[in-house]
Amino acid sequence: MSRYIVRRLGQSLLTIFLTVSTVFVLVRLAPGDPAVAYAGPLATSDQVDAVRTRFGLDLPMWHQYGIFISRLFHGDLGTSFSFQAPALDVVLGRLPYTITLAVAAIVVTTIAAVPLGVWMARRADSGRELTANVLTIAGQSMPEFWTGTMLLTVFAVLVPILPASGFTTWSGLILPTLTIAVMQIALISRMVRREIVTNLQAPYLTVARSRGVPERWLTWRYAMGSASIPVLTALGTRFAAMLNGVVVVEVVFGWPGVGSLVVRALETRDYPLIVATVLVTSVLAVTVQLIVDLLYPVLDPRVRLGKVVAA
Repeated sequence: MSRYIVRRLGQSLLTIFLTVSTVFVLVRLAPGDPAVAYAGPLATSDQVDAVRTRFGLDLPMWHQYGIFISRLFHGDLGTSFSFQAPALDVVLGRLPYTITLAVAAIVVTTIAAVPLGVWMARRADSGRELTANVLTIAGQSMPEFWTGTMLLTVFAVLVPILPASGFTTWSGLILPTLTIAVMQIALISRMVRREIVTNLQAPYLTVARSRGVPERWLTWRYAMGSASIPVLTALGTRFAAMLNGVVVVEVVFGWPGVGSLVVRALETRDYPLIVATVLVTSVLAVTVQLIVDLLYPVLDPRVRLGKVVAA
């Protein structure tokens, strides 16, 4: 197990390094000049050149990359052009808001999607299950910006019981959480339904059913137990994506998280802030995936890290 953890940590570090390096190169190849964006539309060419020299943008790319790597190993990702503060500190200051939103959304998704998926599986091909299927397909098909706009219109404008934007009180968490959870509940519940239906048709469950084992026990103890790994993988993947910043939702609700910060960094061509955002979110994503991998043997004793033990 220790060898597996070391190998996965090495792969994760390499993934993070390659991701950050790729973003470093791509943002500099993209059209636009951050010096012009920082200096403003009325700046003279001399002022723009001064800004370019101040931030080292006049150096060759390979030279800029060498400076970046040297600072990276010292925990210095440079100074944000737009905030005039260490880029890493700016990102870390926004990170708790994104983590709060992601945790709230994944908790609501898990609480709602798993029982809904099991309920659909136990009533497969019935009229009520068909209705639930239609609703989940509709939820899966609705873009987050549309869902968020509709929730804002109803609960912040027509019936103003919830705040429209920001995070001044905990009630401000409700609408963005629901906006994210609607699509995720639809996706996860349909996957749970599919896995449970497949597992309920397994031969060993047919034998257990013939011996009088209660259907509820068969569903939750055995069928759901076998489905736990794919469900956990799906939830972990969705949670990692949320930690990367739910850009659309954060912009719609004025949420002060990493997603809205990315939009501002891209608009201002803030190279250090873009790279810092990618680094932090990449670390979070690979950490979540590693934790999910380590939970596999807990959920299914047949699984061993690095191999699967035959039943």
